[in-house]
Amino acid sequence: MDASAGTDAPPSEGSASARMTYLVTFLFFAWGFATVLIDTLIPKLKSLFALSYAEAMLTQFCFFLGYFVFSLFAARILARVGYVRAIVQGLVVMAVGCLLFSPAASLGTYPGFLLALFVMAAGITMLQVAANPFIAILGPERSAHSRLTLAQAFNSLGTTLGPLVGAWLILGTGLGQPLKAQGSAAMAALRKAEAHDLQLPFLLIAATLVVVALVFWFNRPAARPSERRDQNSERTRVLLARHPRLLLGVVSIFVYVGAEVSIGSLMVNYLMQPSVLAVSAANAGRLVSLYWGGAMIGRFIGSAVLRRYPPGAVLAACAVGAAILAATSSATGGTVAAATIIAVGLCNSIMFPTIFTIALEGLGVNTPKGSGVLCMAIVGGAIIPLITGSAADAFGLAVALLVPAICYLWLATYGVLAWLGLHGPNHEHA
Repeated sequence: MDASAGTDAPPSEGSASARMTYLVTFLFFAWGFATVLIDTLIPKLKSLFALSYAEAMLTQFCFFLGYFVFSLFAARILARVGYVRAIVQGLVVMAVGCLLFSPAASLGTYPGFLLALFVMAAGITMLQVAANPFIAILGPERSAHSRLTLAQAFNSLGTTLGPLVGAWLILGTGLGQPLKAQGSAAMAALRKAEAHDLQLPFLLIAATLVVVALVFWFNRPAARPSERRDQNSERTRVLLARHPRLLLGVVSIFVYVGAEVSIGSLMVNYLMQPSVLAVSAANAGRLVSLYWGGAMIGRFIGSAVLRRYPPGAVLAACAVGAAILAATSSATGGTVAAATIIAVGLCNSIMFPTIFTIALEGLGVNTPKGSGVLCMAIVGGAIIPLITGSAADAFGLAVALLVPAICYLWLATYGVLAWLGLHGPNHEHA
């Protein structure tokens, strides 16, 4: 990948480069922590507003819709202002989204939460578009898969700790009662009490994001990147047509994020079922951290494995394992069903960073736009959870797990294609 394509030039050798690597790695942790709180927010909102599973999944729909709406816009900003300034803008917008949780909770309106999630997603989209290719160029191209996987491991550390904090601050008081009698004084008092549970975590996150934005701002490069660097960038349609590795990567990111989010979003309710573990909401929320913790452990391991084995082969093996585990959980019950669905997190570990770096290989000046297109595909986290939620309403949560299982089968196919080189690298075709 061309480090200078529409970006800040990466930091020079030595302490500046190391400092920026540490900062970007912490950034992965911060947005992972914030994003995963939605998994513990869903059962709270589902109970509070008496939602069906499909309606509850509108939280993920509005959040991940932001990736589709803002990704190409974020890529243009990235090409214009560079990595660090784009990251600062993303952090500020994300903080505004977190602050919007406060009025939404005080008003006790479901659309208010959806709006807050949409704004929050706009900021995270900018971070994703900028940080993923940035960490990939902070070192040799041959180790980009490993480096991004390691950074994603810290993202998974955030997603591991997030459910524990969410279980404590959001689910610790239980799921509450549906707010039906909107006009009564009793319901108004209940809304105020429930609002307190939902405000605090996101207010703390907003404050942290502002501090991180200031740190990045004071470490920004002295000069803005030249806008001429992006003049040779291809149109999106042409880019996808001429770079099939990127095109299939877009499909893979779509189905991967959809599968991962579907499982994480339904897991609290799934583990609470009498046929599975019959645990409380708070305990189920804590167990969700094991799902994300598996991804964290797998990414630390995967960072080393990817230095020795082809990324496509590793991706295919993990995807097959995830499909088998999801199908096993769907067909069983009790501890086996719980353990297998939680273990999917371990298989998820290397998928996103591996798909991302495979898809961006050889794009050169088109890297910022390629990153934007890939981040648009994260909208799979909006579409596939809705399909999974509708399946849960119609057939039950166990059968709904077959939706992500099918997604993992496609990812295994993409891994094999990348491994065998059947769809070629991202080079221009005559």
